[in-house]
Amino acid sequence: MADVGLNAQVKTEINQKLVETGEKEKLKEMLRKRLTECGWRDQMKEYAKARIHERGISQITVDELVNDITPRGRDLVPDIAKRELLAEIKDFLSNQS
Repeated sequence: MADVGLNAQVKTEINQKLVETGEKEKLKEMLRKRLTECGWRDQMKEYAKARIHERGISQITVDELVNDITPRGRDLVPDIAKRELLAEIKDFLSNQS
């Protein structure tokens, strides 16, 4: 059980360091760019439109739409984008030591 707390604490510390240094914004921008380049954003936009059309615009809330499309969005992120983001975070952490 202590490992779970430690992992959460480590994640919090890493996130704090990323925010403090401005690296988090750089990483978010890099990821946005990659997702646009690979067509992920367009795929998600079309999927969201289809879900709205299926349910009817007056029959779906923003929260319901977000809950519906989030798992698909995570699944569609290309492995290359995930690997690149992880490598950037590892580089950042190794430079902080």
